[in-house]
Amino acid sequence: MPRPSKGARLHKFKHRPFWYIRDTGQSDRSTGCTSRLEAEKALAAYIATKGREGAANEPANVTCGEVLAVYAEEYAPTVAAPERIGYALDALLPFWSELKLSHVKGETCRRYAKTRKKVIARDPETKEPTEFAPISPGTVRRELGVLQRAINYAHAEGFITSASAVTLPAKPEPKERWLTRDEAARLLWTAYRGHKAKHLAKFILIALYTGTRKDAILRMGFEPNTVGGWFDLDQGIMFRRGDSERQTKKRRTPARIPRQLAAHLRRWRASGAIWAVEYQGARVGDLKRAFSKAVHEAGVSPCTPHTLKHTAITWALQNGASIWDAAGFFSTSADTIEKVYGHHSPSFQETALRAVERRFD
Repeated sequence: MPRPSKGARLHKFKHRPFWYIRDTGQSDRSTGCTSRLEAEKALAAYIATKGREGAANEPANVTCGEVLAVYAEEYAPTVAAPERIGYALDALLPFWSELKLSHVKGETCRRYAKTRKKVIARDPETKEPTEFAPISPGTVRRELGVLQRAINYAHAEGFITSASAVTLPAKPEPKERWLTRDEAARLLWTAYRGHKAKHLAKFILIALYTGTRKDAILRMGFEPNTVGGWFDLDQGIMFRRGDSERQTKKRRTPARIPRQLAAHLRRWRASGAIWAVEYQGARVGDLKRAFSKAVHEAGVSPCTPHTLKHTAITWALQNGASIWDAAGFFSTSADTIEKVYGHHSPSFQETALRAVERRFD
């Protein structure tokens, strides 16, 4: 039985100065590079253009790694958040890189899902992982979605003759976890008390008042900038997206700033802050660990930064906001507001309930 193809790879002959590209069925070709780093760039270019000169390749002759490389090289740089594709590729490549496209089917997709685990415990002395837990089906679904889009892209570009179908895990139900007023107060107090610069407390306040996503909040400043949105305190408008940023499916439309939040923002700006959430004068890139620690200490698990968006929308509907106005303010579609949060509104199914309860004449 013939051994499976290893695909395109680098090889260094002992008595030759340059790195070479080896590929099954092809002659060895020199990269002309003595540096491994430069040779890897030549290999990436080779993989990205492999098979482009002539007819499209059959799925049995192309590896998933080659298709993912093409997708990363050509398409990822054109999207608003290429790092999201990068995270998915980091997870996909160890399993899929050497498999042919003809191997993409339900069985391999389910096997991939079983291999995806995260470290939940480490040995206190060696720091080696000792316990693992499965990655959530939602995360696996997003990763496999990147594989499907990479395959579709390669097919649309004429790289392969047909697009294999990726089997995705079932779409999880929308999360409805939201914080009560008491839980939010405990989380906010824990964050304010436990961190020097109080940057986590600022993030929580903005999220609870505006329902804005974490990434957008962490990019916001007090003046127009090239990184993200900004708070126009003179006009009372919050711009979730900067002029130079690309609009994505996660809509980031402007919204009015609640007066309670505006008071905090003016105080922060008056103290010399440039960014809405900053630490020692620099914009905070992420606060995952700080947030997890505060959640644990406040006793409000399970809770993620996205839970704060759920909380803001839920509170607004409970206070009587219409689905239409909530959709505009929280930059979320009316369909999603109605499907996920609609039952929190005092007017939920009101006309139907009145019709059912009304006595017949």
